Amino acid sequence: MNVGVSTSAPLHPTSDTSVGTPTFSVVDYVVFTLLLLLSLVIGLYHACRGWGHHSVGELLMADRQMSCLPVALSLLATFQSAVAILGVPSEIYRFGTQYWFLGCSYFLGLLIPPHIFIPVFYRLRLTSAYEYLELRFNKAVRICGTVTFIFQMVIYMGVVLYAPSLALNAVTGFDLWLSVLTLGIVCTIYTALGGLKAVIWTDVFQTLVMFLGQLVVIIVGSAKVGGMGRVWEVASQSGYISGIELDPDPFVRHTFWTLAFGGVFMMLSLYGVNQAQVQRYLSSRTEKAAVLSCYAVFPCQQVVLCMSCLIGLVMFAYYKDDSNTMSTQQRQAAPDQLVLYFVMDLLKDLPGLPGLFVACLFSGSLSTISSAFNSLATVTMEDLIQPWSAQFSETRAIMLSRSLAFGYGLLCLGMAYISSQMGPVLQAAISIFGMVGGPLLGLFCLGIFFPCANPPGAIVGLLAGLIMAFWIGIGSIVTSMGSGVAPPSLDAPSNLTTATVTTLIPSITLSKPTGLQRFYSLSYLWYSAHNSTTVIVVGLIVSLLTGGMRGRPLNPGTIYPVLPKFLGLLPQSCQKRLCCKSHSQDFPVNTDLFPEKMRNGVLQDSREKEEMAENSSTYQGCSPTYVVQETSL
Repeated sequence: MNVGVSTSAPLHPTSDTSVGTPTFSVVDYVVFTLLLLLSLVIGLYHACRGWGHHSVGELLMADRQMSCLPVALSLLATFQSAVAILGVPSEIYRFGTQYWFLGCSYFLGLLIPPHIFIPVFYRLRLTSAYEYLELRFNKAVRICGTVTFIFQMVIYMGVVLYAPSLALNAVTGFDLWLSVLTLGIVCTIYTALGGLKAVIWTDVFQTLVMFLGQLVVIIVGSAKVGGMGRVWEVASQSGYISGIELDPDPFVRHTFWTLAFGGVFMMLSLYGVNQAQVQRYLSSRTEKAAVLSCYAVFPCQQVVLCMSCLIGLVMFAYYKDDSNTMSTQQRQAAPDQLVLYFVMDLLKDLPGLPGLFVACLFSGSLSTISSAFNSLATVTMEDLIQPWSAQFSETRAIMLSRSLAFGYGLLCLGMAYISSQMGPVLQAAISIFGMVGGPLLGLFCLGIFFPCANPPGAIVGLLAGLIMAFWIGIGSIVTSMGSGVAPPSLDAPSNLTTATVTTLIPSITLSKPTGLQRFYSLSYLWYSAHNSTTVIVVGLIVSLLTGGMRGRPLNPGTIYPVLPKFLGLLPQSCQKRLCCKSHSQDFPVNTDLFPEKMRNGVLQDSREKEEMAENSSTYQGCSPTYVVQETSL
C-alpha cells in the first residue's frame, strides 16, 4: 500500500513548475472537472429526490433497499483509494510480481464474510456494526468499539485526502490545497445531503472511472512497447515474474504464506467487520442480495489487482527500452510518484488522457472519503448520541445526521492540514489504521465464535490487542528511524485498501535484526492476524477467570455455531450419537435482546417477519445440554 510520501524523506509541496515538470492541458482540466461535477450532480440528485420526505433510515441505510450490483461496486470502491492506485504498480515496478499472490487471500478474505459475518449482522437488523457488541456483550463494549473505530478513521481521513494531492502536486504542479479543498468540499456536500444512497451511486460512477483510467494506461503503454507479449518477455528476462516463494519465515516481508494467509486477516478486518462495509451489506434489500454483493467483489478485486500489476509491468518494460529514459527528477522521485511520472510521460501527447488518470486517482479518494464520512456519522448517531438522548423527532434526527457528516468533512480538512505539518510522522498516521484494524477484528470474532466470552474479557482483550499493536507498530517505526531507514507502514488498508503500505517498507535490510528488533520486523501482513489473535486469547482467559457467561443472557442470534456446523459435516449416524438437532428447538429468537427498533416497527412488514423466522431456524446445532455447557463457562 502506497501513500504519497517518500520512503527516505517527507515530501514538501512544490510551488513552482520548473522545466521538466509535466503540466495539465486545458482538455485535462476539463476532464478532471467533469469528474467532480458529475460526482456532485449524482449526489445532489439523490439528495433532492424526495426532499422533505427523507427519513433517517434512508439517509443512513438507503432504506435498506439497495440491489446487489451497486452495493458490490461500492464495496470495491470504498477500499480502492488513490494511494492503492499509486502504490501497487510502484511495488510491482520495484520488486516484481510477488505481491500479486495477495490475490490468493481473497478466496478466504472475501468468501468468509458472506457465510459468517453477513448472516449474523443482517439477521440482527443492525445499523451500526457496534450495535452487535451491545447485543453480544454490553453497552460498555459497544462504546469501546465505536471510539476505537472513530479514532482509526479520523486519523486516516486526512492522510488519504492529503497524500494523493501531495504526490500530484509534486509531479504535475497541480495546486496542492486547491485539490485538497475541492475534494473535501465536494465530498462533504453530496455525502451530507444525499446520505448512503448518494454515496453508493457516486461510488458506482467513480469505480467505472477508476477502471477506465487504469485501462487506458495499460493499453497505451503496452502499445508503445510492442504489446503485452513484449511486456511479459521483458519482465521475464529481467527476473520480474516471481515464482511461489514458500519460505515460512513470518519476518520475510513478502512470501506466498504471508500474502495468501496473512492477507486473509487483513481482508477480514476490511470486508468482515469494518463499519463502512457492514453498512453497505445492511443497506441491501435482502440478505441474499448482501451475500451476492460480497461474492461479486471477489472477481472485481482480482481484476483490480491484475490491472495494477500490469501497470507496474508496463512501466518497467517502458523504461527498460533505451528510447525511454527517466529524467533526473524521476530517478529522485519517491516511490509513490513513479506511476504519476510514468503516466504524464506516457500520455503527454494525448490531451485529455492525463486528466482521465488524475480523475481516476481522485475517484479513489472521493469514494474512500465519502464512505468514511457516512460511516462515522452513522456510528456517532447510533452509538454515541441516540442511546444517551431522549427520542428524537424524525426531522431533528435528519438534521443531526447531516450536521455530523458536515462536521466530519470539516474535520477531514483539518486533519489534512495537520498531515501537511507532520513530516515523517505522516507514515505513523498511516500505520495507525492497520494497528487498529486487527484488534477490532479480534473483538468481533471473540463475540461471534466463543459463547463463553463475557464483557470483561472483551474489554480487556481489546485493550491488550491495541497495546500489542501499538507496541510492535511504534517499535518498528522507531527502530527503522534509528537505523536511518524509512519506517514501515503496518497492515494499513489504504483507506483502507490492501495496497497502501507496500512501498513504505524498506527494500533493503542492512543487517539481520536480532532480539526485539527482529520481533519488530514481523511482516506487516501478519499484523492483523497477530493482533486479533491477542484479543481472542486474552479475552478468553479473562472470561474464564471471571466466570464466563454464567448468569448472563446470551442471544443465540449473536453467535455463529462453529461446533454444531462442524458436527453437521459428520455422517448422520455420528450426528445421532452426538444428539445433534436444530437450533430452532433450542435457541428461539429472543426479541427482548434485540435492538429497541426491532420491537418498535422495523419488522412490521409481514415479509420481513417471515424472513426473520426462516433465518432464525437456519442455525444447526446440538442439544440443550451443549448450550448450557457453553453459556455457563
